[in-house]
Amino acid sequence: MTPDPAAEVRDLAFSYRNQPVLGGIDLALARGETVALLGPNGAGKTSLMRLLAGRLVPSRGGVRVAGGDPGREPGIRRAIAWVPQEIALYPRLTVRENLEVFARLLGLSRAARAPAVARALARAGLDEVAGRLVGVLSGGYQRRANIAASLLGEPALVLLDEPTQGVDQAARAAIHAVLERLPETGAAVLIATHDFAEAERLADRVVVLQGGGIRLDGRLADLLAGLRAGPPEHEVALAEAAGPAAASVLRQAGFHPASPLTWRAGSPVAGGRDGAALLAHLRRHGVPVREIRVREPGLDLLYRDVTEAPPLPGPVRAVQDVPA
Repeated sequence: MTPDPAAEVRDLAFSYRNQPVLGGIDLALARGETVALLGPNGAGKTSLMRLLAGRLVPSRGGVRVAGGDPGREPGIRRAIAWVPQEIALYPRLTVRENLEVFARLLGLSRAARAPAVARALARAGLDEVAGRLVGVLSGGYQRRANIAASLLGEPALVLLDEPTQGVDQAARAAIHAVLERLPETGAAVLIATHDFAEAERLADRVVVLQGGGIRLDGRLADLLAGLRAGPPEHEVALAEAAGPAAASVLRQAGFHPASPLTWRAGSPVAGGRDGAALLAHLRRHGVPVREIRVREPGLDLLYRDVTEAPPLPGPVRAVQDVPA
């Protein structure tokens, strides 16, 4: 395990309404490290984060954050920043007033509040909107204010659940710029996301959770280097969704659906045909191909290979996640 980790769980198990959610989880998060937590819906990602935040009690095993148990020690919980999907701010207060309220709730002294608020505003890039009501801000600014509120106590662990869900590309880039700087504070950062591009941009390490257990845990650079040592990935962009006959042709050529209008395959595809021959082959068999792309394999391919592999042995199979 990581020496002197910011957070660590050992043999962690959790059940919800007598149904197993997590079983036998071992995980350590290093200081200054960003970890992307991936997994299908219901895999237990939110439950794991709530256990780390001390908001749930494990059925078995232990949780340590900053040297203490967040489930039993209120002081340790103050060292954890929990940023849920929902905006947890007061819409009729300004951004600065919200941060001042949360600084008081956190127990910061009167002398410490103003510097803490100033630091949080600067880190989240919110100085220009500090005096505006939260309720009139865009979703992207609200999410950045949500993050700023979590940073007031200089946390050892920052937990973010889908931090860019529902925002446009410009807001997403601004939020990413904030998150990229968080490890500089020495905190461990755990981000639950379904966005592979987001994980590739932000994460030092990737953890895939499925079936109540960890299916993959590795350094992102190492994982991608191993993946990209092989052949490129082929992607078919369709003009319209494939019907049963076209889908059958695509599957026979080695493709699988990534979205209704996008199918992907590793190599070799269609008997080793090059792009032009593959395009002609698919169109000749009635596939509504718009274009064929050749791209470097990414985290999405690795994730698919892991989650579509046979399930791990053992009694735990996650049936649901605990609502956030």
